[in-house]
Amino acid sequence: MTTLQVPRLGVVVEIRKTGEDTGGELVEFDVVGRARGIIAQPHVHTQQTETHEVIEGSMRLVIDGREHVLRPGDAMTVPVGAPHRQLPGPDAGPGRVRVQLRPAADAEAFLHRLAEMDLNRFGFPPPVAAAELVRDFGATGHAAKPSLRVQRKLSEAILELASREYRFVDEWDVAAPREAVFGAVADARSYPRWWKPVYVGVEADGEPALGKESRQHFKGRLPYHLHTRSRIVRLEPPHVVEGEVDGDLRGHGRWTLTETPSGGTHVRFDWRVYADRPLLRALTPVLRPAFRWNHAWAIARAREGLEPYARSRATASTSVA
Repeated sequence: MTTLQVPRLGVVVEIRKTGEDTGGELVEFDVVGRARGIIAQPHVHTQQTETHEVIEGSMRLVIDGREHVLRPGDAMTVPVGAPHRQLPGPDAGPGRVRVQLRPAADAEAFLHRLAEMDLNRFGFPPPVAAAELVRDFGATGHAAKPSLRVQRKLSEAILELASREYRFVDEWDVAAPREAVFGAVADARSYPRWWKPVYVGVEADGEPALGKESRQHFKGRLPYHLHTRSRIVRLEPPHVVEGEVDGDLRGHGRWTLTETPSGGTHVRFDWRVYADRPLLRALTPVLRPAFRWNHAWAIARAREGLEPYARSRATASTSVA
């Protein structure tokens, strides 16, 4: 039996049967104490029935606005989709209620998450943790109000504001052969020549190859400079080059090149990074729109510079041949 201590919720949870034990049929656990905080709020199980059996003490079970007082030996099942809440009964002192959720679904994971959360003294999670609950468990259970759709929108907004992650996808066409474009984007040493004035300097040890590293110094319109180190983790000429990045930004970037019917190149740049410089990390929630604007400005410079540079490479290559 697994015991979860959740003092901020006023209870101890004793898990008696898991989904693994029952082949996914149910999860069974005892709730010992006087429940409060988030677990005493109205909620809905969208895929499970929930049966409460009072072992000791008493409880008040409110289903669809109707209150039922249960005492030792009493049991009641909450139908799928019915708004309900569990409250301590009129008897003083802690109680013991045996709960079964059918099917098991993610109930055990939810209980462990509650036990791990940093709840406030009233038994409620901070906004980010609450948003993560909606994201991770909303499909099987959620607060009765507002609607799940609204809860998801709010949680997405909260997680977006709190995240230090940036995801960008930029696509455009370049009127130059794919081999020439690949040569430019795969060799970071060329960036200061065509991605101006974004890239101030790049150092690398030789030609692009799997595992090769380069060191970048770049800037945007915002008043800061960034230093990163990249390592090539995927190199498939003339189609894909991908690198892992660390330093002031951490994550990865991938260039994907596709030949167009006209003989040019369709460019897709996927950029997924975290802001790791302390000041950027602290200001990310406030400055996120500015960072996105800064990225858009930088990509505009890439659009301006990549095509003429790749065309000149193609012309030079033809001349040599």
